[in-house]
Amino acid sequence: MKRICLIVLMLAVYFSALPQTLQSRVTAGDRSAVLQPGAIAVFNHKDNGSPVIEVNETETYQSVDGFGFTLTGGSAALINKMPAAQQQQLLRELFLTAGNGIGISYLRVTIGASDLSDHVFTYDEMPAGQTDTALQHFSMDVERADLIPVLQKIIALNPAVKILGSPWTAPTWMKNNHAFIGGSLQRQYFQAYARYFVKYIQAMKAAGITIDAITPQNEPLHPGNNPSMLMLAEDQRDFVKYNLGPAFREAGLSTKIILYDHNCDRPDYPLSILQDSVAYPFIDGSAFHLYGGEITALTTVHNAFPEKHVYFTEQWSDGKGRFDRELKGNVTRLIIGAMRNWSRNVLQWNLAADPQWNPHTDKGGCTQCLGAVTIDGSEITRNSSYYVIGHAAKFVPAGSVRIASGSIPQLDNVAFRTPAGKKVLIVVNNHLQQQSFQIRSGGRLAAVSLPSGAVATYVW
Repeated sequence: MKRICLIVLMLAVYFSALPQTLQSRVTAGDRSAVLQPGAIAVFNHKDNGSPVIEVNETETYQSVDGFGFTLTGGSAALINKMPAAQQQQLLRELFLTAGNGIGISYLRVTIGASDLSDHVFTYDEMPAGQTDTALQHFSMDVERADLIPVLQKIIALNPAVKILGSPWTAPTWMKNNHAFIGGSLQRQYFQAYARYFVKYIQAMKAAGITIDAITPQNEPLHPGNNPSMLMLAEDQRDFVKYNLGPAFREAGLSTKIILYDHNCDRPDYPLSILQDSVAYPFIDGSAFHLYGGEITALTTVHNAFPEKHVYFTEQWSDGKGRFDRELKGNVTRLIIGAMRNWSRNVLQWNLAADPQWNPHTDKGGCTQCLGAVTIDGSEITRNSSYYVIGHAAKFVPAGSVRIASGSIPQLDNVAFRTPAGKKVLIVVNNHLQQQSFQIRSGGRLAAVSLPSGAVATYVW
């Protein structure tokens, strides 16, 4: 027995003394490299004097649920219209990690139409003046054309993908203005709307699609979109605590309820609901966008209620924006910024659009939202958000844990430990010049350099 222990100890010493290599993937702002393998570095004990990013895997933070996009109805329609072979090839590239796959692990879908659908709808519209409190006319047939078939193909490739559902509006007969744009949910229909969510989750489950979480309302303080609905914090609080939470409990649903789903400038919205002792047990956490406010709002909410999760669920890419600015800006603010502020995921808006940024609804739909991919028949163009998400999703699977990494001005970064024990460091160079720096892990250093505006994922 002693001899075996000695051999094991000697092997451990031997392998710990072997040179450890640092692999990298790099995307440059000028597209000269896009998720391309970079130079291989070796960890050693030599300090060349350049700045050091210290990675400390003993200091851990939140677990990772995944990285991905919103699969809008318009995205699903474009994908579903592709020739079968090209469609399958694209889905494998998006949802697997092998080869050139980027391994999307988290999707947001819209409950009914969003502004990136080709028309407005809910699952229970009624003629003017009529209601359906028993939801006898509830139907998801509209989703069987594109969304459900595409989701089923995605799940066949990646059964572990997490799916978050968000509505843009309740059925118009439930609203005080009886319209798709604006208005608020009338309180006499709170219970019917809670059952609407239950029926949605059950219908998706029957189609083989598990909805991991929902938000009660997309952008509840922005009633000008098409479709949209105003839902003030006190209304969302009462809806969750008296109707939605109890309805999920009675139906035996484990689907998470995530609050807010809007900009970082109003952390008071989810905080006011989390302070309610009756609503609190039904809530998993809070979700944020970044069209207003600062990403540090996620930490504000986390610190107030550390046992509840925070999520980052939407940020667009501008169809008229520059690739280099979108790349480094969204990696800095989202992949690094949101994750350093306790988010369990990062989602960009949206997965696919055509060359004219269609489809979208009239009078309120986004007219220049750039997809992760542009689909033009069977032709695919990969845009900035494809690489923003790809630099994380491909190398940081669900179940990874964020670990500590030091801060260096203009070399923004975030680090993770994967379930397989790999360390991953994502760095963006926000300097105007190329930067040389070192990565220290376990007492050893690896020397690397990164062009101005470039993003790198380092794995060891």
